[in-house]
Amino acid sequence: MAISLAALLGVPSLKLTKAGLAETTWHQDIMWVAVTEQEDPQRFLSGGELVLTTGVRLKSAAEQRRFVRQVQRTGAVGIGFGIALSHDAVPPALIAEANRWGLPVVEVPYETPFIAIGKLVAEAQAADHVAKLERLIAGHQVLARALLTGGGLAELLKHLGAMLRTEISLTQFTAELYSSRPGSPAPTADAWTSYPVPTGRRDACTLWVKQPFEDTGIVGYAQNLISVELNNMVKQRQAERALAGQVFEDVIHGTLEASEATRRLAGVGINSTRKNVVLLAESAAHFKQVCSASLPPALDKAVSAVVGKDLIAVFPDDGSRAAALARGLSDHFAESGIHATIGIGGAYTKPNGLRWSYFEARDAARHGLPVNEPERLSLTSLLLASEDVPLVDMANESLNPLRAFDDAHGSELLATLASYLNNNGSVAAVAEELTLHRNTVRYRLAQITELTGYDPAQTQDRVQLWLALAVQRLGARGSR
Repeated sequence: MAISLAALLGVPSLKLTKAGLAETTWHQDIMWVAVTEQEDPQRFLSGGELVLTTGVRLKSAAEQRRFVRQVQRTGAVGIGFGIALSHDAVPPALIAEANRWGLPVVEVPYETPFIAIGKLVAEAQAADHVAKLERLIAGHQVLARALLTGGGLAELLKHLGAMLRTEISLTQFTAELYSSRPGSPAPTADAWTSYPVPTGRRDACTLWVKQPFEDTGIVGYAQNLISVELNNMVKQRQAERALAGQVFEDVIHGTLEASEATRRLAGVGINSTRKNVVLLAESAAHFKQVCSASLPPALDKAVSAVVGKDLIAVFPDDGSRAAALARGLSDHFAESGIHATIGIGGAYTKPNGLRWSYFEARDAARHGLPVNEPERLSLTSLLLASEDVPLVDMANESLNPLRAFDDAHGSELLATLASYLNNNGSVAAVAEELTLHRNTVRYRLAQITELTGYDPAQTQDRVQLWLALAVQRLGARGSR
């Protein structure tokens, strides 16, 4: 351990004696020993030194007092005055000035070389440095063991808080991932020190350490461990979501018997005997980030999976919390710079109920709001869910002639048809919406009838064409 002036005085071999009365820095650790015969040693000192001198240039009382003041200004621990060379004893003026400024003075006898004092202080410093390194290495081992033996981030942070003897918190944007005192106020910059934990991804975190604390280097090591663990968690999350996605796709497409679907859902953590809700997050611009992003703590119990290019989260609920959880998920993505649309499904039991909730959530998401409440599931969505019905092929068969004609002639038959169906067959409304003459609208409707074989004015044919357009829209969304 580093040695103080008081401890140095207690070393018998040095034969040091106390010359002054001051004890201000008596027990302060000596950082170094500086030997000087300069009249003004200030520029050679940085603070914390024991200044050794024989006073060969300090002839007068004024010079001795000035020397003390200069040493005191640098923040030195004290003065060691060697006697029996230029002075038979420590000069009284030097002692008086040192007492005035609270600077300890010790008398160094002739037979004690200054180098012996310097060597003792250096050995104490080296021993202190080794002890700190040993403590730091031991701390590294404790943190690594806490992480690698299955305790995870929570165990690592618990040990880190014990080492620093303070409170610890780990946040992800505004979400709290860990706190040594759950329920306590969120960390603030004025009372806590923040350490960024980069991961190279959008789910980077911040480590917060409450002041005061002494960091011996352990925090930097903890940052590295947390960063590695977060990256491992992302990879594990991606693998788990891919595996769960395979199960969900089989269930959603109805290719499994009820008993097999129940068993496989249980294998990924879904109890289909309870009511479950599906949240669906889709983003054309950030679908890769959405599918690998973390979920907010409120959805810790949810099972997440990647289905197509969408992320779904399934959690047991009667529907009462779904809207709040969906808003939390939307906010979580927004904080990380991800624009995503969230669709909410209903709460149902059994594998078929999970299918129903999924298609409700997907149907809701197409409304395009940040959070979209479920509506009555359309017949189109249910038909599209079944792989046994070649609905997409049927839709293409009906609409491809119009699409080809529009491409060849620059016409707008598809847009006219969509407007006509959306306006309940009103030629006047279509003309106003598309800024066309009514006769032009009638002419285009006649072309549609000729090209497709379906007359939009006839109820049966109108249903066929409306269904084809709806399937085309949903199919285009699902293929993104």
